[in-house]
Amino acid sequence: MPGNGAVTRSTLRQQIADALRDEVLAGRLQPGREFTVKEIAEQYGVSATPVREALVDLSAQGILDADQHRGFRVPEYTPADYRGMIEARSLVTDGMFQALAHGLHPAFKDPEEPRVAAALAAVRRRGEEAQRAATAGDLTILIGYDLRFWRELSALFGNPYLADFLHRLRVQSWVCAVQHLRRLPDLRGYLWSRHTELVDALSRRDTETARGIVAAYNTHSLALIERLAEKNG
Repeated sequence: MPGNGAVTRSTLRQQIADALRDEVLAGRLQPGREFTVKEIAEQYGVSATPVREALVDLSAQGILDADQHRGFRVPEYTPADYRGMIEARSLVTDGMFQALAHGLHPAFKDPEEPRVAAALAAVRRRGEEAQRAATAGDLTILIGYDLRFWRELSALFGNPYLADFLHRLRVQSWVCAVQHLRRLPDLRGYLWSRHTELVDALSRRDTETARGIVAAYNTHSLALIERLAEKNG
C-alpha cells in the first residue's frame, strides 16, 4: 500500500538522521569530513531518497553543511560560532525566565499541582542523570541527557516553537563543543553539572538564581572552548 511505503521512508529518514547526528555528537564524524548521498546510502544499504532527506534535515539543523556540488560535510565551527550560539541561547532562556517572573507561565504557578509536580520531577530526574554523566566525564551520555533535560524543561513553558528553537540551538552548540572537548583525555571536572539546581530554582520561581546558574554555565563553557581552541590552534 502507498501509505506503508511513505511511513517506511519517513521512518528510514528519521533513523538515518538520528544515526548520523549521533555520529557527529560522538566525534566519530570529524569536522570537515565530506560525504555524498550515495556513500551514506551504500553504508546503510538503503535507497538514496530517505538518505537525501535525512541529510537535508541535518543541514537545516546546523549539524551538517550542504554543498550543492560536493555533497555534505561536518561543519568546522570556531569559538566565535560558539559565542554566537551561546548569545542566542541566552536570549531564549532569559525570555523564558522573565516571563516566569511575571507569572506568565501557568505551569509554574502551582508547583505542587500533581501534573506540574510530576513534570518537574521528571525533568529533575533527567538532570540527575546528566549530573552523574558530567561528574564521570562521560560526554556521550551527558549530551543525551542534557538535550532531553532542556527539551523537557523548555516544554514546561508552554510554547512548542520556543522549545524547538532552543533544542536546535543546543544540538548545534554541542556539535561545536564536542569538536574541542573530545581532545581532552579526561573530562571529569570540566563539564557543567548544575541541572538540578536550575530546576529547583525555577520551581521556586527564583528567576534571579536561575539566570545566575545559566550565566555561570555559559561563561564557563565559552572560556573552556576558547582555551581549548587556542591550545590546539
